[in-house]
Amino acid sequence: MARYNDADCKLCRREKIKLYLKGTKCETPKCPVEKRPFPPGQHGRARTKETEYLIRFREKQKAKRIYGLLEKQFRNTYEQASRMKGITGENLLVLLELRLDNVMMRAGFATSRDQARQLVNHGHVRVNGRKLSIPAARLRVGDSIEVAEKSRRMAPVLHALAVTENRSAPGWLRVERDAWRATVGDVPARADIDVPVQEQLIVELYSK
Repeated sequence: MARYNDADCKLCRREKIKLYLKGTKCETPKCPVEKRPFPPGQHGRARTKETEYLIRFREKQKAKRIYGLLEKQFRNTYEQASRMKGITGENLLVLLELRLDNVMMRAGFATSRDQARQLVNHGHVRVNGRKLSIPAARLRVGDSIEVAEKSRRMAPVLHALAVTENRSAPGWLRVERDAWRATVGDVPARADIDVPVQEQLIVELYSK
């Protein structure tokens, strides 16, 4: 399966904004966006013409990178969102929020979506009591996730719980930290999704 193998921090610099792809590192002075707030590469400091297409394209790229998807995955998610009732842009963000790796991160069991994806891939997560190793699996209202009992003493998981101790979970997710469990209590509302994305620009891009 295709995957991105380059430095995550280059993606943040490309979008000129912190996408919080590296967890706690993004909140420290070591974050490359703090040191070099311009796109990577030989022509990173050059001025670019901000066309309408470029603005929409960069918004789509930003959303892809925040959630860790490649183009085909993202386009398929958009196509599914466009077939749903309601506002396509908001439907897109809801589908992305309900991915298993994102829910793991939102629940505080991982410091980043990358780390959550790795935990899922390696079989450390249970969904409704059964092992599920597909990070892109989409959860439904009523589904519960938990860290496998044998995995609860792992250093990355313990570190994530310590780092996110004071971080509040979104309103649509019920988290029981003592039980290492989280339950999807409702469909995420747009107001609960704090990603810095203008989803209407993505819809306009794909509608061309």
